[in-house]
Amino acid sequence: MYLSMSKDTNTPRRTMLIATKKAIRRAELRRIVPLADSTIYELEQRGEFPRRFYLTARCVVWDLTEVEDWIDQRRRASEASLIKRAPLPDVRQRKTRPVRQ
Repeated sequence: MYLSMSKDTNTPRRTMLIATKKAIRRAELRRIVPLADSTIYELEQRGEFPRRFYLTARCVVWDLTEVEDWIDQRRRASEASLIKRAPLPDVRQRKTRPVRQ
């Protein structure tokens, strides 16, 4: 929403901006979000990723603005160190190529 000036009275009036919705299919989603299909499915089931919806009986799509918002949210969480990272492997426990002491 933004304010604009009315031409006849020079008073502010509120005007609603209608965002155009764009739906993306799986191939385009894969280019935007580099996660496996199974990971995306698991995140959707847990409510941590935008839900897919059906345009037709065989056409599954995601809302592009929801996906972009999710990426921005993940970036902010990563920068704030809120995402728990996987621990580094303990290379001293390797069986093949042991670490020199």
